[in-house]
Amino acid sequence: MKAVVLNGVNQSVVVEEVELDAVREDEVQLKMAASGVCHSDYSVIDGTIPLELPVVLGHEGAGIVEAVGDHVTAVKPGDHVVLTYIPQCGRCYYCTIGQPNLCETTALTRKGSLPNGHRPIRRGGVPLNQMTGIGTMSEYAVVHETSLVRIDSDIPLDKAALVGCGVMTGVGAAINTAKVQPGASAAVFGAGGVGLNVIQGAATAGANTVIAVDTNPLKLAFAQRFGATHTVNASDADPVTAIQELTGGRGADYTFEAIGNPEVMRQAYDSARRGGTVTIIGMARPNTEVALPAPMIVRDEKKLLGSYYGSTRQRVDMPRLLDLYRTGRLKLDELITRTYPIDEVQQAFDDLAAGKNARGVLIF
Repeated sequence: MKAVVLNGVNQSVVVEEVELDAVREDEVQLKMAASGVCHSDYSVIDGTIPLELPVVLGHEGAGIVEAVGDHVTAVKPGDHVVLTYIPQCGRCYYCTIGQPNLCETTALTRKGSLPNGHRPIRRGGVPLNQMTGIGTMSEYAVVHETSLVRIDSDIPLDKAALVGCGVMTGVGAAINTAKVQPGASAAVFGAGGVGLNVIQGAATAGANTVIAVDTNPLKLAFAQRFGATHTVNASDADPVTAIQELTGGRGADYTFEAIGNPEVMRQAYDSARRGGTVTIIGMARPNTEVALPAPMIVRDEKKLLGSYYGSTRQRVDMPRLLDLYRTGRLKLDELITRTYPIDEVQQAFDDLAAGKNARGVLIF
């Protein structure tokens, strides 16, 4: 089968012929249908997110079950599933207290194996790492049963794939992490795949003012389609001042950083009103820090939150988002700007880097 492999930091990705192990007792084999081309994949390429290489890229995907291990009970052949880049083991401390997005099995999947330690994709007989333990940029996949969620078969799989990362991360940050309230104001720094979903999450939650901040006019145009009531081009204006002017001089009730830039994180902090909520979503490079004014942390009572995978409860929230899509209250069709066959994956990444797409999707 074909898979997208990254062999070294800042190298072009390559489509290679690889082999796939048979499923073990707690694993599921899938025929992949689609894989989103996410900025987190690009962050592995440029070294922002360091992973052990070589690695099969992809962490946002959907497919159809072909085979299951003897101990698998959650799905059966023929089921449609969304893959989750954070497994939900159901047994660790975080799963049992209702924070499965922090599941302890990620200690293994971050290193490129399944939660059981298996690396089922091989090149020349040598195991390859799979990004987040799933490696969705492949024609077939073997994943652990805790890394998928069964969905209804009427949902198009190219749309469902987006819920595996970008949609869940963005909408979840607004609804689950920050808990945006009706009538509130929100400012979102970064109108890429995740930021657009923060915007539509805030709009869905009832925010009255939703401000999108970016330097790319095309992304700001995308933002308006997903619920932004105002846009700020940070190349032309100071976003902190602009947001304050749009919110009665106070700042926004909720601000979000969806880029991974410490300087922009500080702008998000400065743009929030006193007592407001600042949510950081973007993954910054290792060993970077954010400087905050120490006295104002006390005086302004701003709440600073991190949001990992939208604070999701995978098996609860993903079907709920797809129900919102089914009833027309969540935009998924509009997110997909272009689809690509697997052999055009480098073009997909080039378009991502150039900011051409709301979301590009590989179709298998």
